[in-house]
Amino acid sequence: MNTTFYEKGLRFTCTRCSRCCRHEPGFVFLSYEDLDRLILHFRMPVSLFLDRFCRTVDLGLVKRLSLQEKDNYDCILWGEDGCIAYEARPLQCRSYPFWAPHLESIDTWRALTADCPGIDRGELHSREIIEQWLFQRRKERFIDMDKDDLSWLRGVGSDDEEGR
Repeated sequence: MNTTFYEKGLRFTCTRCSRCCRHEPGFVFLSYEDLDRLILHFRMPVSLFLDRFCRTVDLGLVKRLSLQEKDNYDCILWGEDGCIAYEARPLQCRSYPFWAPHLESIDTWRALTADCPGIDRGELHSREIIEQWLFQRRKERFIDMDKDDLSWLRGVGSDDEEGR
């Protein structure tokens, strides 16, 4: 049996402090599922959503679609009262803090307490739930701006929605 330090689960409850959304540069890479969900949430044509909220990030070997940041490094979706798309936020945001690098060891998990007041507090998330987050993150492909066929995006979010 492969045991992990989170065999009996981990405690985490989001306090909505927004430290993971604000004040530091970073990327929120979008999958196709994220983009679909956000376009439906904002009820706008995909081209307008891309222009208003997204940017292409060149990582050298690949270019990924990411949410923009404001000049102060807050996420573009950050509003006065928190995330303006909380119910439709990307998987990267919904799965936080259950990301592979944070789950390498008890030390990497506990290191998050410096930035996140919800770590080791509140709701107990079972190993199965944590591994579902990890699996879902591996399963959902980020959008590759160079290689993916993005022609389907033209109809998404418009009155003449064609889908993929």
